[in-house]
Amino acid sequence: MSWLEGINWVEAIGYLGTALTITSSAMSTMIPLRIVALVSSVVVITYGACIGSIPVMLTEAIQIPFNAVRLWQMLRLVRETEKAASGDLSLDWLKPFGTMTRFVSGQTIFIKGEPASDMYYVQSGRFRILEPGIEIGAGAIVGELGLLSPGNVRTGSLVCVEPGTALRIPYSDVKQLYYQNPEFGFYFLKLTSERLFQSAGHAPKPQGGLQAQPDAI
Repeated sequence: MSWLEGINWVEAIGYLGTALTITSSAMSTMIPLRIVALVSSVVVITYGACIGSIPVMLTEAIQIPFNAVRLWQMLRLVRETEKAASGDLSLDWLKPFGTMTRFVSGQTIFIKGEPASDMYYVQSGRFRILEPGIEIGAGAIVGELGLLSPGNVRTGSLVCVEPGTALRIPYSDVKQLYYQNPEFGFYFLKLTSERLFQSAGHAPKPQGGLQAQPDAI
């Protein structure tokens, strides 16, 4: 009898499914994890069909849509983040990860030097960063630099100039996306750097009178 005749192919499929399940559980990056989990579910369903186990097949069949949706979300997130970092600075792709918050005119959202725990994606209204006097309108993000600042503190104070709404996105969610997906982390840092350069470009420049003042003294 050849060695092929001694192989129990049903058990081999079951062992393969187990190995793939363990592999997916040990992975830290989300896109490869979801792909391996989907393949694992297909293999385990095949094994369940071979042994006639409805519970095994049903369990894996339920997991497939969840893994497929999460895989699609992560791929879309990376694609949109890369697009934003390449020049399209729309941040609509962050909407699923934030909470809508309303602000009234004169309201202080945060103060320079206080602990920072979230950033905002402005959807309507007008806001002003008091240091150095930058105005923020719809389609802009603000408060993201606190994630990168030493000690996670605010680098400026933000007040609402005209009533509006903004999407509040906790740093914990941003960090989770960052650590789970290296591609997202890379493009988000690139996007944040672009925002930093934009803020620097809006900073007020020294006036001629002020520069001349020391000479007058």
